[in-house]
Amino acid sequence: MPELIALHPTAHVPAPAASTGRAFCQRIARLAVRSLYAELALYPKPGLVSLVDNGSHTDMTAATFLRSMFALRRYFLHITHAGVDDAPFHVLKRLGIEAEARMMRATAGINTHRGAIFCLGMLCAAIGRCHASSAALTAKVVQAMLLACWGRELGAHSIDAGTHSNGARALLRYAASGAREEGARGFPSVFDVGLPALRRTLAAGRGMRQARIDTLFALMAHISDTNVYHRGGADGALTVRRRARAFVARGGTACPDWEARALACHKAFVAGRLSPGGAADLLGAACLLQAVTNG
Repeated sequence: MPELIALHPTAHVPAPAASTGRAFCQRIARLAVRSLYAELALYPKPGLVSLVDNGSHTDMTAATFLRSMFALRRYFLHITHAGVDDAPFHVLKRLGIEAEARMMRATAGINTHRGAIFCLGMLCAAIGRCHASSAALTAKVVQAMLLACWGRELGAHSIDAGTHSNGARALLRYAASGAREEGARGFPSVFDVGLPALRRTLAAGRGMRQARIDTLFALMAHISDTNVYHRGGADGALTVRRRARAFVARGGTACPDWEARALACHKAFVAGRLSPGGAADLLGAACLLQAVTNG
């Protein structure tokens, strides 16, 4: 991707004392933004904005997402620093709220990355805590660190959804789980579904593009996506899961006609105004973990 990130810690966020700690936090922040870019650049990606088209959206383009990434680049640095410093959850939450405000200013009020701010932000904090603790950077250890440090607060956060977001309203109307419930359970869809799907495709000898497609479809087949419920209701959510499960059942990108089937799914989702944005956020998280962890 283009070099989007010239990262410099700001004065109000304490940096780790050692230069190696600062370098580590900068590397994780770069990888977080690159993971968001990887999700944006992927195509065909059913119903979602990409560099090729706007998917099911009339209010945002790839340029909107790029502006959002620029606005978030220091957030990932700051929250990784906070993890290194073993910051309490209220500090992480404040950083997330500030990042969301910057995103909204950059996009003129369009929600491009609210779920990613929460999911990737918490993962950055957990990765930072692992580094400060000299813990092995494996997926299992990162998840355990996340729950050990902030699991109780994440559980409380998940039931305090309010009604101000589209996702929260979908949760109330359809009892659909979303990013907060994922966080409360340590993002099992990322660790148990998304990352294993990514690694299986890579282990089979297919490329990173195919691995990310397989990961996205595996996540769409598995999660209850409040973004989909908001736009398409229960019928739309059922359509997304059925189409995704059919793609996975045919072997995903191991099937010779996978690209044509993925493109047909994309066109069908656009026609139905369906957009699995929650799965896209979790794809970005899986890409980050793949880049950072050793197992």
